[in-house]
Amino acid sequence: MARSATSDRLLADLGATFRPQRQWVEGRGIWLIVGHFLSGVGAGTWLFSLWLGYRPGLGLALAAVALSGLAHLAFLGRGARFWKMYRARTSWIARGFVGMTLFLPGAALYVLRPGGALGGLGLALATAGAVVLIVYKGNVYAASKGVPFWNSPVLPILYATYAIRGGLALLLVALPLGGRGLDAHGVGFLELWVAVSAAVMLGFYLGVMRSTNLAAQRSVAELVRGRAAPAFYLGTVGVGLVVPILVGAAGFAGPLSQVVLAAVGATSLAGDFFAKYAIAKAGVYIPLMPAGRGPAAPAA
Repeated sequence: MARSATSDRLLADLGATFRPQRQWVEGRGIWLIVGHFLSGVGAGTWLFSLWLGYRPGLGLALAAVALSGLAHLAFLGRGARFWKMYRARTSWIARGFVGMTLFLPGAALYVLRPGGALGGLGLALATAGAVVLIVYKGNVYAASKGVPFWNSPVLPILYATYAIRGGLALLLVALPLGGRGLDAHGVGFLELWVAVSAAVMLGFYLGVMRSTNLAAQRSVAELVRGRAAPAFYLGTVGVGLVVPILVGAAGFAGPLSQVVLAAVGATSLAGDFFAKYAIAKAGVYIPLMPAGRGPAAPAA
C-alpha cells in the first residue's frame, strides 16, 4: 500500500535532528494564526477607540474579536468541545478564552447601551478582557518549552507590541474611510514610532535567540534564510515595516492624504500577520537526541 505524502513527511520530520513545528501553522493551524492576529488587533482597537472616543472603532473591535473566536473554533476542528479548554489556572490558551468570554458580551453590552450601570459594567468587562487578549498570545508560545525559539520572556512583549500596533493600524484604515479628519503630521509621527518600535523589538528578539541553544539558533536560521524567510522578508520586513516607516517619514515633509494613511494601516496589519506566521513557521522542536548521537546509517 502506498504511503501518503503526509506519512512520508512525518517520517522525514522524525528522522531530522531539528524537527519543524507544523501543527500551529500548517493545515488547520493557519486558523490559529488568524485567531491570534484578529484577537490582538481587536483588543488594541478597543483600547485606542476608547482613548480617541471613536465609537465606530468599538464596533470594529467587537467584530474582530468575534471573528477571532470563529477562527479558534475552526482550528480546534471539533468546536463543540471548546468548553474543555477552560482551565485558566494551568493554561494560557484557557486564559485567552476567559479574556474572550469577558470581552465579547461586555463589548456588545457597552456598544448597545453605553450609558448607565449596565454600560459601565460592559465597559469594565470588555476592557479587562482586552488586556487579557493582549497579554495571553505571546505567553501561549512562550510556555511551549519544546520549541526553544518561542520559550523566551521577550516573546510576550513582542506580541503585546504587535497587538497595540495592530489596533492603531486598523484605526488608520477606519478613521479616513469613516470621514473623520486626522492630523497627518501627528499620525505620521505615531505610525513612524510604532513601526520603528516593532522593528527594534523583532531585532532584539532575534538577537536574544541567537545567543541561546542550538534549536533556537536553528529557528533563527529558518526565519532569516530557511522555510519561513519569504514570509519574514516580504511580509514582515517589506510590507509591515519598510512601507510604514517610509510613508510615516514622508509625513514630516508635508500632509499625507487620508487614503495614503489608510494604506499605511493596511500594510501594517499585513506585516503584523506575517510576523506571527513567520515566528510560528520558524519553530523547531528540541532534538530527540543530540546531533551525531542517532543510530548509525545502514551499510551500503
